Amino acid sequence: MDGLKVLVVDDEARMRKLVKDFLTVKGFQVLEAGDGEEAVDIFFKQKDISLIILDVMMPKMDGWEVCRTIRQYSKVPIIMLTARSEERDELQGFKLGVDEYISKPFSPKILVARVEAILRRSNMTVKEVSDVGGICLDKPAHQVTIDGKPIDLSYKEFELLNYFIDNQGIALSREKILNNVWNYDYFGDARTIDTHVKKLRSKMGEKGNYIKTIWGMGYKFEVDDDSQKD
Repeated sequence: MDGLKVLVVDDEARMRKLVKDFLTVKGFQVLEAGDGEEAVDIFFKQKDISLIILDVMMPKMDGWEVCRTIRQYSKVPIIMLTARSEERDELQGFKLGVDEYISKPFSPKILVARVEAILRRSNMTVKEVSDVGGICLDKPAHQVTIDGKPIDLSYKEFELLNYFIDNQGIALSREKILNNVWNYDYFGDARTIDTHVKKLRSKMGEKGNYIKTIWGMGYKFEVDDDSQKD
């Protein structure tokens, strides 16, 4: 877990310090934000944050809005902290894509254990660079190169390609892609997937052929045998 960045967001400096001290001992690199707007700014500037610990009640932008904003672009694990423990709050959090929900007051040791468990579950401690069929995808750097040449992908195109590569050879329905890449129940038109795939294929050039269309269902990422031999 050494070196992984955790963003702690809470308007109480004492609470941030408490959490930071316990995480630092475990080898995490801790960033702090005192309100929601600062948290969003830090997240998009850093781009390699592994997990967010997020308080609900904060000035400028509350935790719900922060979560909603980040989930439009990223599946980064989020632990939500709140002084309230009502069921409707927990349900709202999970709908927004919160991974864990912890009520204050809490044991810092338990919080750290949850952080470590979530990161293990989300494979943040394993190899973060995928290299397949001439495509190199670097997750921490959020960069993709094809045959050594960088290609410019949007957040969603990057996440989509990452999901395809992680699920090579598996037929993926549009619904499954939406729920995993967008990380929340998507109630819009599923054709948004087709639009993103079309753009992604175009940017990938010949490698775009690795994304096979399964008519009436969705897509499957499959590297041609000839490419594997090169």
